[in-house]
Amino acid sequence: MIVLVGFMGTGKTTVGRLLAEHLRLPFTDTDHVVEARAGRPVPEVFRTDGEEAFRDMEQAAVADVLAGEEAVVSLGGGACGRAATRERLRAHTVVHLRVSLEQTRARTAGDTTRPVLQRPDLPALHAARQRLYDEVATVAVPTDGRTAEEVARDVLGRIETHHAARDPEDR
Repeated sequence: MIVLVGFMGTGKTTVGRLLAEHLRLPFTDTDHVVEARAGRPVPEVFRTDGEEAFRDMEQAAVADVLAGEEAVVSLGGGACGRAATRERLRAHTVVHLRVSLEQTRARTAGDTTRPVLQRPDLPALHAARQRLYDEVATVAVPTDGRTAEEVARDVLGRIETHHAARDPEDR
């Protein structure tokens, strides 16, 4: 499993689709799994059920996806906040797509569908999540000022390098 983690605006879904295509694997976005199970969009789940209920649904979706067939998987920006999710990620190749807060704001400007963007503590949240992503990451790839294609190529190269270094008998 190749799992993409990172803050909003990193391009996890776009990069994930490109990686999946290149690797000839299915692509799954766990936010889409939550939406399918809930029968409504994530912002509506946040609004009507609250963040904690959403996080419970998200944790279950991540666990199910990670237990499934080999795929490229994109996690929601807050999924790594749960210890159980971080523990499950240890068995997989995890790619932290790094994005600065400034780039997040630029990429998501005008997006009213992301409830977390409205938080007054957004800078502190960004910093805290960066630490969590780094904790679970196998490799980290910067995304600021780069196209999704550039990031996807970089991810592929770093994953290949990581696997070659980890499994020298596979060379």
